[in-house]
Amino acid sequence: MIELSTTNHIATLTLNRPAARNALRIADWDALAAAIRDLPLTVRALVLHGGASFCAGADLRELETLRDDSAMRPRFRIAMATAIEALAACPVPVIAGIAGGCYGAGVALAIAADIRIAAPDAAFATTPARLGIGYPATDVARLASRMGQGHTARLLFSAQPITAHEALRIGLVEQLADDPVAAAQALAATIADNAPAAVRLLKRVLRHPDEAGHDAAFEARFGTAAFTEGLAAFAGKRKPDFP
Repeated sequence: MIELSTTNHIATLTLNRPAARNALRIADWDALAAAIRDLPLTVRALVLHGGASFCAGADLRELETLRDDSAMRPRFRIAMATAIEALAACPVPVIAGIAGGCYGAGVALAIAADIRIAAPDAAFATTPARLGIGYPATDVARLASRMGQGHTARLLFSAQPITAHEALRIGLVEQLADDPVAAAQALAATIADNAPAAVRLLKRVLRHPDEAGHDAAFEARFGTAAFTEGLAAFAGKRKPDFP
């Protein structure tokens, strides 16, 4: 179900289980975490998408087995969390291209990306309350930091879907595009043209603003070959060629 391809420093992770609207089983969460962990060092940006339907969340048939199999509950929770946190911790920018439905754990997966681009007819819903279950605390916190507690509470407590336009208004997504995957790929290409070490540094600062060492890293960039190339490209009115 998890397909990875790499072209011109851009990795593309595709959720490919259309018959189940890309619902993720434990094995799929494991495979997703492994794919992110094993990204080539040459990758400068990552695009995540699910084709016509982003992700229906965790596989409902597998979730049903957790009712009677208590030993599998931590296995499921850890597999899901490992994949989502691997995406959030990915050192390069992650752009989610979202078409169709983005539900349940699919929303947690999308919010772990750095940037979300959705089709105008995409739909979003966090539905655990309708199933009588909860939502992982880390994912609730991430949603709240993105949208605020009020909007997060509305989505979680009501379990009602919202449109892509509403998702844009409340900050769940950053952009709408008729072809969100193409738009995500175009943005990834723009990012990949920039100095990769500088982009990674900027992502670290965004994700961990209180982490020690940011000031020293900022100063160190002025002594790099990338800065020399950036200056030369600017002076020569040409596109920079970063290693």
